[in-house]
Amino acid sequence: MRGIQQSKMARFYQGKRVFVTGHTGFKGSWLTLWLHLMGAEVHGYALEPLSEPSLFKVLELQQKITHVVGDIRDYDKLKGLIKRFQPEIIFHLAAQPLVRLSYAEPRMTYETNVMGTVNVLEAARSTPSTRVLVNITSDKCYENKEWDYAYRENDPLGGYDPYSSSKGCAELVAAAYRSSYFTSESGLRLASVRAGNVIGGGDWAVDRIIPDIVRTLVLDKPVQVRNPDAVRPWQYVLEPLSGYLWLAYQLWQVGVVYDGAWNFGPPSRSNIPVRQVVDQALRTWGRGEWTDAECSGLKLHEAGVLKLDCSKANNLLHWEPVLDVEETIVRTVRWYFDYYHGHDPKGMWARTVAEIQFYAERARTKTISWAGVE
Repeated sequence: MRGIQQSKMARFYQGKRVFVTGHTGFKGSWLTLWLHLMGAEVHGYALEPLSEPSLFKVLELQQKITHVVGDIRDYDKLKGLIKRFQPEIIFHLAAQPLVRLSYAEPRMTYETNVMGTVNVLEAARSTPSTRVLVNITSDKCYENKEWDYAYRENDPLGGYDPYSSSKGCAELVAAAYRSSYFTSESGLRLASVRAGNVIGGGDWAVDRIIPDIVRTLVLDKPVQVRNPDAVRPWQYVLEPLSGYLWLAYQLWQVGVVYDGAWNFGPPSRSNIPVRQVVDQALRTWGRGEWTDAECSGLKLHEAGVLKLDCSKANNLLHWEPVLDVEETIVRTVRWYFDYYHGHDPKGMWARTVAEIQFYAERARTKTISWAGVE
């Protein structure tokens, strides 16, 4: 556990009261595990996991933290819990995270992603113990012009579909609360963070490329791939999470200079088309084939190109990715391979902890700031 527990970031989180919304989701489960390993007192608020299996249940995280089931749209329940727990740091991840589902459920998407964010900010505003709030949105919050230009934090927000639009709205909500309530004189610092296409072991959501590949390979069927030429900023799940954790550390230690919006994406060489991701995944699994899926019926809009400029995080936080895109895909697929080929589910705890340990030690060898030992 040396790489996890001995860094200055880990020592900072030890004993901190941290409230995580959406902790039962894919990214939320990884974040919750990492916080737990660093010694934080984690309180989670979320719906029950939406997939079966789920990383949250595989790791039995409900036995490690304070786990409360609830809807982010239920303001009274959320506010009551935050008031009772008196968190020092809040990570807001609870969301409706799927583009295609947002077409079918637009009202639910906006209620969850926009009013859910309002609810968290309102609850935090009335909780004096809370000093840092990190609002997790999406790279899809930008007005995507389908060009090769990488989007910066000050580029216009937008969104073609309800999901992307709702994330742009959530960013506007956060900006309004920051300028209206969380000013430099207040005791709470607020940042919003935007990541690329995050992959890693333990994601079983629908309409995501790696889970779709794995489900199909387990059934020994050809993988159906939508939009194989779409270019995405692929990154390992621990990459943006390290940025979120390190940003919260800086917001606490330094303050207002770290407020605002931040991109945490991969380097430009990790912006590759879907077909390359599928090819590498099949090579890592050891078998399988894929076909270009012909979409029938309603053809939903999907972005062709979307890239992030992360120079702000690189220069001001001294944050950078640890893994290249090939290793990202390989480590992701190997996690699933181990899960489906003989690992006792209880053994996946050690397997997943070892993944964070590996990542932290690799970051330390690269002398990345958050992994440093003072």
